[in-house]
Amino acid sequence: MNADRIEAQPAHLLRRAGALLYDLLLNAALWMLTGFAVLAFRGGDAIPTGTIWFQCLLFGVTACFFVGFWVRGGQTLGMMAWRIKLVARTGGPVDLPTSVRRFLVACISFLCLGLGFLWALVDPKRLTWHDRISGTRIILLPKRS
Repeated sequence: MNADRIEAQPAHLLRRAGALLYDLLLNAALWMLTGFAVLAFRGGDAIPTGTIWFQCLLFGVTACFFVGFWVRGGQTLGMMAWRIKLVARTGGPVDLPTSVRRFLVACISFLCLGLGFLWALVDPKRLTWHDRISGTRIILLPKRS
């Protein structure tokens, strides 16, 4: 069974981008809910633009979303829709420290004008910077019958 995962086909960048777009839309909804909760807690007082603690809170919500899904089953909701899965390089599940490392390096990949993501276009195994550094890969799941 593990041998099947090791031989799985790597997911193309466009499929990965589609899943990420789905997940970012879901995160936008989570950010709005978080904002509403904070506003309610503050008695309706607005949060000043650039408030560091609020930005950190939204970053934490995003981290919990991705890391939580990756640890729970290797797939976010967007990844489920696009039939891709995050696995360790050996083909097994991804643990918490690996998922956190992957998330943080993915943020750096994004902040470098997306170069860490685009790296998958030139990498022979279609790995991004965050895949390489965390020892993970995104595989394509077989079609459902």
